[in-house]
Amino acid sequence: MIPSPLLFLQLVRRAALVVVFLGVAIVNLGARSDWIVLENCRLILNPANDGDSFHVSAGNEEYIFRLSLVDAPETEGMDPRRLIEQAQHFEITVPQAIEVGEAAKAFTREKLAEPFTVFTRRSDAMGRSKIERLYAFVQTKEGDLGEQLVRNGLARVHGARVIPPGVSGLQPERQKLQQFEDEAKQEKIGGWGINVGRLNERVEKPGAYSFFTLGSKGISGKKRGSVVGVTLPLGKIDINTATEEELKTIPGVGPVMAARIIAARPFQSADDLKKVNGIGDKKYETIRPYFK
Repeated sequence: MIPSPLLFLQLVRRAALVVVFLGVAIVNLGARSDWIVLENCRLILNPANDGDSFHVSAGNEEYIFRLSLVDAPETEGMDPRRLIEQAQHFEITVPQAIEVGEAAKAFTREKLAEPFTVFTRRSDAMGRSKIERLYAFVQTKEGDLGEQLVRNGLARVHGARVIPPGVSGLQPERQKLQQFEDEAKQEKIGGWGINVGRLNERVEKPGAYSFFTLGSKGISGKKRGSVVGVTLPLGKIDINTATEEELKTIPGVGPVMAARIIAARPFQSADDLKKVNGIGDKKYETIRPYFK
């Protein structure tokens, strides 16, 4: 039976809606990419390392990670156009830009001398090596490495518009990075102070560098296929020196409880947590293992 023209038109419209719906679903599925958290990573010393790109071992795997949102000057002349652009940003010469790159490389090597955490979505950062090179946020015991480089005048705010893990939008992090860059420039440290002999000067009062964690809204953390909730290792938090952001990475500790813990200092040991208002036996048993 041949359908009437009106019925045929209705069938075509319904089919078109189904195609559009499926297309949107496919796009959404393809766009979703969970954060992968790699803990206890180690820096692999390699001549190709520089301030914002370096070889890393995570378990039995080796990666090259490229920091998101920041850019440290090159340490060699393989990309003259990029070096010129970096030199112009810092208002210095190309040879000076390479010096800044070497200082950034040394800075990163120092900061990654101890185990660190990597957040990545396995977004390809390209590169000449056969080893996988991925964009990432790298977190040391002091916080985000990219922020530390920018605050010390060893990198500029630059690169892919990637929203950090557990953060609802990009703008706050971009603003924070820009503030750090402005402060480094004003203090004439790192690349901003190379003409006055302050290349290796470091910020006297480090800012509150970010400690990214995995949020609960649409973000799941995976490490080699297994779920990782909070990436904070046990027994690492110093109860008398931890910042509010560090305390809030502990499950069950929000801004109010973090403020109470800070207000109750000094503690003789973390065993005194029970003295803090709102910490009963159950909460104590939950949060005590995260403290030294």
